[in-house]
Amino acid sequence: MATIEKLFLSVMCGTQDKNIKFKDLQKLLDILGFECRIRGDHFIYYYNGLPENLNIQPVKNMAKPYQIKQIRNYLLKYHLGL
Repeated sequence: MATIEKLFLSVMCGTQDKNIKFKDLQKLLDILGFECRIRGDHFIYYYNGLPENLNIQPVKNMAKPYQIKQIRNYLLKYHLGL
């Protein structure tokens, strides 16, 4: 579980946005309780009871930095965390 906590802290601190792997980000969102549906290469994550969705796509095996920022803002806005 220490690696998930470390990943969560990297997402929340904002200094590692270019260095987060897409699969790790997916694992974090799954652990936080998000549901996923897939349309092509778009992974649409939603949290039951919340009005907004998160739409993420990989670039090779990495997550896009601006999408990490969107996820961070979403987690802060709705007070979600480990």
